[in-house]
Parts: sequence; C-alpha cells; structure tokens
Amino acid sequence: MDKLQAMHVFQAVVDEGGFAAAARALDMSPAGVTRYVSELESDVGARLLQRTTRKVSLTEAGEAYLARVRHILNDVEDARAVAQAHTMEIAGVLHISASPLLATHLLAPVIAGFRRLHPQVTFDVSVEAVGPSSVSDYDIKLLTAPSGFNANLIARPIITTMGVLCASPEYLNERGAPLTPDDLKDHDCLQFKHQDRRIGMVQLTNPEADGLTVEVPVRPVCQVNYLDTLLRAVLDGAGIGSQPMELAAPYLNTGKLVRVLAPWTTGQLTLYAALPSRKFLPARTQAFLEYLTERTRNSVHAAMERAAQQRDAARPLSDPLSE
Repeated sequence: MDKLQAMHVFQAVVDEGGFAAAARALDMSPAGVTRYVSELESDVGARLLQRTTRKVSLTEAGEAYLARVRHILNDVEDARAVAQAHTMEIAGVLHISASPLLATHLLAPVIAGFRRLHPQVTFDVSVEAVGPSSVSDYDIKLLTAPSGFNANLIARPIITTMGVLCASPEYLNERGAPLTPDDLKDHDCLQFKHQDRRIGMVQLTNPEADGLTVEVPVRPVCQVNYLDTLLRAVLDGAGIGSQPMELAAPYLNTGKLVRVLAPWTTGQLTLYAALPSRKFLPARTQAFLEYLTERTRNSVHAAMERAAQQRDAARPLSDPLSE
C-alpha cells in the first residue's frame, strides 16, 4: 500500500463529503478509493469513517488521525516546494483562508494577475467567517486587526490603513458633500454594528491636526453588521458610510465612490497575513505575499492621491480664505 496516497485519498473523502465525490475529484474509481481507505483502516487498526447510505462521517479516531494527516501532507507539499525553490520555479497549490469580505474585495481581484506571472501556481481558497480554523491548515490566512495586536500568531503586515467616509457620486449630486464633521447630522448615514462601537455616534480623527478627535451624533438610516452589505448600500447611493481604505480604494480609483471629509478618518486597521509556524516559507507563498502587498499598497496610494486632488479642486469653492 502507498501510505501517502492512502492518506491523500482519506483526506479527499472527508473534504469532498463521500467516496464517490472523492473519486471524481481524484480521477479514480470509487472501488479504488474504497480500497485505499479500507487498507488504511487495517493499517492503523481502527475504523476511521462511519459509512451510511446517506453520508460519511469521521469517528473519534478518524478525527484525531485526520488532524495528523493534514500536517503530514502539508509537510510533504513543503518538501516538494523546497526542491522546486532550488530551481527558482514558483509552483504548487496556495492554500488561503479569508473572510467573505477580504476574499471578495482583496483576494479575488489579484488572482488573475498573479497567475499571469506564475501560471504553475493554483489556488485553494477557503472563504469563512471568523472562526476557530487553525492557521496551520493554510499557507496564508488573511485577517484584519488593530495595529500592533498580539494574538500569538506569526503574522506579516500587508498594509496599515484607516477607515474613510465615502458616498456615491449620485448621492453627493443630490444632497451635496459635508464640509465639516457637524454636517453629518444633516446627511443619511450608514453605520457598521460592532460591540465596540456606539450606534448613533461617529468618531472622527484628523491626522493633520495632531490627531484631533471629535464625536458627531448622527441618525443612521441603516445599521448593518456586515461590511460588504454596507459597501453595497453606499455604492447604490443610500448615504455616507465608513469603509477600510484598502476595500474602498478600487471604487475610489474608478470614481464609483467619493471620499468625503478628508483628511478625517474613522479609525485605523492593519491587514495581516497570518502564517503557519513553519521555518520554511514556500516560494509560491513568498511571491504571492509580495504581489498582494504591492497591489494593495499601490491601490490605496492611488485612492489617497485621488482624494487629495478632489479636495484641492473643491477648496476654492468651499474655503473663501483660499481665494
């Protein structure tokens, strides 16, 4: 029995949810899949899977065994990547975990460009809400957190940005742009619901005035606990809302959104790439981290430049002292 292949087949049965699905994914016969799993169970002396007519589930022994199998197969893949690194070939499967928001707005837009540079790299992306999944299950786990957080993770910062207030051009054409923080009281505001934030109050910081911070009472027309929903509503002209700059940047750069009340910000966050506790970083991981970092920083820089130009263009109309 090829034990590594048997482990690979066993993992596929669990991940694909059954023997037939695993057979299709591995381009094997169902009988071959069944044989590998049976031989593996005989080798370890324990039943690893419970089989019924409707589903396949892990036994207690199977759960413990699967955890070790995943590490072993990851190490085998890393060993293969080490050999490939000696030939400077960037290839293999890149396993990435990200929240729905980061996967949609940061990860998905860079896949095509990266694969044009490195066509031998493929992606296995797990989109999941914040949960207990281990960083060691992936090459990269994308997450956002306050700057300087310490969660006992090996984490590389991609970019530190701020939250910015945005609105659609259609909304601003109809309602006008706020010129001071107090003007938000007269606008339709959309707020993100979070346990650390007070609904009905917007806290703004001015980095150009020694970090001056003010709180503005508002009457939100929409409260939502999912940033993607908030972004969609702002894009559709529902009002003014705060977004992390790295997520808003593509829309600011194309003119689908306009930043308002610059240079005021609504907070600061850092985008991190959490890495497994392994000494060796595969070449494909290193290359993708460099690509993602460069693309994200360039996009944010362009958005900030555009916002500054819009602010300068509007200043003669809104600031009589500048005339």
